[in-house]
Amino acid sequence: MDLVRQGIDLLLHLDKHLDTVATTFGPWLYLLMFVVIFCETGLVVTPILPGDSLLFAFGMLAAREGSHLSIALSVPLLIVAAIAGDAVNYWVGYVLGPKVFHYENSWLLNKKHLVHTHEFYERHGGKTIVIARFIPIVRTFAPFVAGIARMGYVRFWQFNCVGGATWICLFLLGGYYFGNIPLIKNHFEFVMVAIVLISVMPMGIEWLNARRRARLAVVAPSIAGAEPVAIAAERTSALESPHS
Repeated sequence: MDLVRQGIDLLLHLDKHLDTVATTFGPWLYLLMFVVIFCETGLVVTPILPGDSLLFAFGMLAAREGSHLSIALSVPLLIVAAIAGDAVNYWVGYVLGPKVFHYENSWLLNKKHLVHTHEFYERHGGKTIVIARFIPIVRTFAPFVAGIARMGYVRFWQFNCVGGATWICLFLLGGYYFGNIPLIKNHFEFVMVAIVLISVMPMGIEWLNARRRARLAVVAPSIAGAEPVAIAAERTSALESPHS
C-alpha cells in the first residue's frame, strides 16, 4: 500500500521530484531520461513507467529560467531513445515469436493466433504503431507483437520513426511551451491526472466496444436460430389456412 501511495505522490508531484533529481545528477539527467524512455518502449517488463507525464515535466523543467537543461539536445536525444526502444522490442518479439508460438493445439500459444495477429498488423500495423505511442502499457507491447506477427520491418521502421518523433515532440515541447503558464504550473497535479486519463481513454473505449461486440455475438446466433423457426411456422400456417 505504501508503494502505491509513493507512486501516486511521484506522479502528482513529478515536477518537484524531477527538480530534485536534476539538482542531484546534473547533466546525468539526460542519460537517466534516455534510459527511462528506452526501457518503457523497449522492454516488455517495464510497461508502467510514466512516459507521458515524465516528458511533460522534463520539458517544463527545461523551460525554467536558469535551467541548465537544453531542449535542443533533449528532443533529438529522446526521439532516438523512443525509436531505438521500439526497434529492440520488435526484434525481441521477432526472435521469440517462432519459439513461443509453435504449439498446434494450445489455446494461448496456437499458431492461428500468430497468423491472425500478422494479418491484423498487415492491415492496420502503421496506425497501430503510431497510436500505441500515446497509450500507456499498449505502447510497450505493440512493437513486441508486431515482431511476433512478422510485420515488415521497413514498414514498421517508418511508422516507428513517425510515432516516436510525434510522441516525444508533443509531450516534451508541450511541457516546454505550456508547462510554466501560471494556471498549469500552479495546478500541476491536475494536469498529470488529465494526461493519464486522456492516455487511457482509448483503452476504456475499446474495452466497452469489446463488451458490446461480445453481447451482440451472443444475441446474433439466437436471433438467427429463431428466424428459420418463424419462417417454418408461417409456411405451416399458410398450408393449413385453405382447409380451415
